[in-house]
Amino acid sequence: MIPELGHYALVLALALALVQSIAPCVGAHRRDGALMQLAASTAVMQFGFVTISFAALTACYVTSDFSVATVFENSNSQMPLIYKLTSVWGNHEGSMLLWVLILSLFGALVAVFGGNLPPTLKANVLAVQSWLAAAFYLFILFTSNPFLRLPHPPFEGRDLNPILQDPGLAVHPPLLYLGYVGFSIAFSFAIAALIDGRIDAAWARWVRPWTLAAWMFLTLGIAMGSYWAYYTLGWGGFWFWDPVENASLMPWLAGTALLHSAAVMEKRNALKIWTVLLAILTFSLSLIGTFLVRSGVLTSVHAFANDPLRGVFILAILVAFIGGGLALFAWRAPLLRRGGLFAPISREGALILNNLLLTTSCLTVLVGTLYPLALEVATGAKISVGPPFFNLTFVPLFLLLMSAVPFGPLLAWKRGDLAGVTQRLTAAFALAILGAAATLAVQGAAAGLTSLGLGLALFVMTGAVVDVVERTGLFRLSPGAALSRARGLPRAAWGTAFAHVGLALTLIGIVAVESWADERIVALKPSQSVALSGYDVTFDGVTARNGPNYRERVATFTVRKGGVAVGVMTPSKRSFRAREMTTSQTALMTLGLSQLYLALGDVEGDGAVVVRLYHKPLVLLIWIGAAVMALGGALSLSDRRLRVGAPRPALRSAIAAE
Repeated sequence: MIPELGHYALVLALALALVQSIAPCVGAHRRDGALMQLAASTAVMQFGFVTISFAALTACYVTSDFSVATVFENSNSQMPLIYKLTSVWGNHEGSMLLWVLILSLFGALVAVFGGNLPPTLKANVLAVQSWLAAAFYLFILFTSNPFLRLPHPPFEGRDLNPILQDPGLAVHPPLLYLGYVGFSIAFSFAIAALIDGRIDAAWARWVRPWTLAAWMFLTLGIAMGSYWAYYTLGWGGFWFWDPVENASLMPWLAGTALLHSAAVMEKRNALKIWTVLLAILTFSLSLIGTFLVRSGVLTSVHAFANDPLRGVFILAILVAFIGGGLALFAWRAPLLRRGGLFAPISREGALILNNLLLTTSCLTVLVGTLYPLALEVATGAKISVGPPFFNLTFVPLFLLLMSAVPFGPLLAWKRGDLAGVTQRLTAAFALAILGAAATLAVQGAAAGLTSLGLGLALFVMTGAVVDVVERTGLFRLSPGAALSRARGLPRAAWGTAFAHVGLALTLIGIVAVESWADERIVALKPSQSVALSGYDVTFDGVTARNGPNYRERVATFTVRKGGVAVGVMTPSKRSFRAREMTTSQTALMTLGLSQLYLALGDVEGDGAVVVRLYHKPLVLLIWIGAAVMALGGALSLSDRRLRVGAPRPALRSAIAAE
């Protein structure tokens, strides 16, 4: 009965989405207040029904109802409760249900907290959001129904993929989807504004909080996915330029450009057309990434042949929303009025340079990700585009972007003084040069790229500090006056500084790991040791134990430094009975901001075990930096100017124009 309840709730959500996609548009066209107000109530009800559907599927997993096909394929009665819960979205069907749950959540949030929006804009935004929802409901119901029953229910399930039986599955996909789907609001605002034919600074003020929230979640989602891959795969890497990873990086790059472009539009009423285009492209990249990954296209071009209906439906959704959105943009954008003028050397100019570098970087990732797929479809030839390509294309653009970051916040709007800003960044330049020179002095000319990376990171970090110092008047005013100005500084300014510092911290972590990591691969017998980066790691032995749904061989290693024990590391090999698969569980020992990383290999005939041991200096800065970036986003989002939306005069003028 519970699966049927979930299925019917999803059907009712589809019915509400169809009503919401039509009635508000008609109301906005006729200026019918009753029809426009219908959008908000249906959006909230739609979220309620999708929540019921998602809760029903969760109940099926928790109770191990193996009459439901997805539960049989992805769960097992012996699994711990946390993995029964995460199994809900650890498969294609469940992940699509999570997608529409978050999509309807954002629609409901706009309905509840969008009281400061002009009625026609709000109605059109919720209608566009419902077009998206209706397409996904149809996709789920016709090609990916998570509630399909088996005619002869088995006694036991096949188990969740052992690689996914990790706490990371509880955090990574929800955060990632909150980012992906969050950009749908920016898309809906862009399409609604194009339909209405009126885009101004108030529109940018309304769209920025939603974009910022999505960017924060996507930042945390990518960071969590990176850390999960780092400690799970056993290779010690944090980024592999895998197509699945690239699928999340592309909307992040475009979303970052959108945030900066919206700031120009809000402050100077400029870059209107470009900002609207970015809003469409950012969510389009989310669609491309999500569906290419979930449809299996990136792992095999024959996935459509295995499920032609799903493949055709995916293509139809992509064409309808990406093609339709771009076609509407091409039709309506020339009718929009141009914004304010500004000099090339200005904050606007710096943000345009930021946008060009970010979008070009995004384009290189898109080409490197899709070119092998397109080539295989066209010619049948298989090629691999990996780190060498991205290191030669993406990395130089990123380093150029980093060198420009400190200038933007210090330049004035409309017309800036580049010489004056350069002078104010003297301390940042000096610290960057000292850091690079010290690296070269210690490691020699071979560390040229390392010194460049560290110098740029120090430049960005110090530049953010200089911006705060300039704004607060520290060293120019009395301590009391500087403190008073610091308290009055907009939270968005603090958010910008934190985001830039976080970016610099991540770069330091990447440079340190890529340049100074140490690795040993050895076979050890009990009581034998291996030395690495000043630590001695001794193999003590192997023990066997049983888990809920697996058998495990656990190896124990004692870590010493200078003859003194500093800790124990226990990597293991797990054999999952239902899937007949074996996974490696790595062991991590945190040493300040660095880590020792130990992965267990095969057991040899003489009782020795092969181990892969790494020392990762400052590796935690990679993810600490991402967390600091997200904190910067949260500080900006807490700024009252973003929470209250457009100023009341702008709102009154927008309503009067209607």
